Amino acid sequence: MKQGFFTIKENTALTESVYRMVMAGDTSAVTAAGQFVNIKLEGMFLRRPISVCDCTEGELTIIYKVVGKGTEQMAKMSPGEELDVLTGLGNGYDLTSSGNEPLLIGGGVGVPPMYMLAKKLIEQGKKVTVILGFNKKYEIFYEKEFQDLGCEVYVTTVDGSYGTRGFVTDVMKDLSYSYFYTCGPEPMLKAIYRACASEGQFSFEERMGCGFGACMGCSCQTVTGYKRICKEGPVLKKEEILWQK
Repeated sequence: MKQGFFTIKENTALTESVYRMVMAGDTSAVTAAGQFVNIKLEGMFLRRPISVCDCTEGELTIIYKVVGKGTEQMAKMSPGEELDVLTGLGNGYDLTSSGNEPLLIGGGVGVPPMYMLAKKLIEQGKKVTVILGFNKKYEIFYEKEFQDLGCEVYVTTVDGSYGTRGFVTDVMKDLSYSYFYTCGPEPMLKAIYRACASEGQFSFEERMGCGFGACMGCSCQTVTGYKRICKEGPVLKKEEILWQK
């Protein structure tokens, strides 16, 4: 974990409620796709945890959805403003088990960490397939960005307004893949767990207090005992997971 001050370079709306923010600063602590940052906002007691979408030397990209006062405040920020950011949080995805044809599945705001993961896997020469799941056409973002990386991309919408009508599992069941990685809402993760044809890794979204393992507020039970989503997670392997009723 590393604390730093980042200068906003871009803060652009991708949809009605989803924004991309690009910041300049020290990114040396970001070492794996699937990690997150924790952002301090004026007047807010708790920092806001946001997944890393992309990271290069000196530049960090996050994608966030406006869901409350904190993200509303972020959406109003302009280039040149500065943010206090904790970087290098969480364990990230393990790429060593991916095989040659990994499948990446992102739902809603679970899509962003799939982008950096796809880049890293393609750099290793892997054939990457991506499924992006949304409720409606107007919520879709980053389809072209994944295509530009060289991924085979499928999009699902619950109402059928774009791509395949239904859920990510409706596409997943007809694909062959060596391994899978996923991030999104828990109902989607549970459905993928039931439908998957290989081993894989799940990234969990959880309300957090400190964001770095001190408060124990985001603990969840696994087959090997309790783990903190912010510290031992957010990524857990399929064989570790115990679903809560």
